[in-house]
Amino acid sequence: MAIVTVLSICLQCNAATPKQWVSFTNSHYIGHADGDGDSFRVRSGTNEFFLRLYFVDAPEINLRYPERTREQSEYFGVTLDDAMKGGRDAKLFVQETLREPFTIVTRWAIAGGRSKEPRYYGFVIIGTNSLDELLVSKGLALPKGMAPNLPSGEKASEHIANLRALEIIAKRLRTGLWSSKKE
Repeated sequence: MAIVTVLSICLQCNAATPKQWVSFTNSHYIGHADGDGDSFRVRSGTNEFFLRLYFVDAPEINLRYPERTREQSEYFGVTLDDAMKGGRDAKLFVQETLREPFTIVTRWAIAGGRSKEPRYYGFVIIGTNSLDELLVSKGLALPKGMAPNLPSGEKASEHIANLRALEIIAKRLRTGLWSSKKE
């Protein structure tokens, strides 16, 4: 009985321990049919996996998930076709932006989804820029989701506030999907 109690306590301690951030430099984008603006395949050294960006939701590229696509079109105030075009634009933006090596920072937290293969949440850093911030500032993604405090120590709430500020600027400038917004 004592062994079971000790084992139970150890498992609870491990579950409560925050996952550590891991960085991968010299990472590369891998083209894949299931990739889009916020979820795509990457490789760094011998590691190859699907990465799901923290903090953002880029529009779907098709009607595979019609309810989600409808919600995204309503959020941006555009038609379903415009939302899907924005999703394809986001995917192309990510492909183009990640042509050169970049850094991935992850905690290996599994992102939900309907994919057969697991996706892991993470950040993509290009120079001094974060891909989630670039997508929002280009009007190609909306701030969304629960997320941890950043590896830099920045609070998640501060980062979301920053993304919302970038979104306000993108709306004013009518950038990306905001340029198609119905009046």
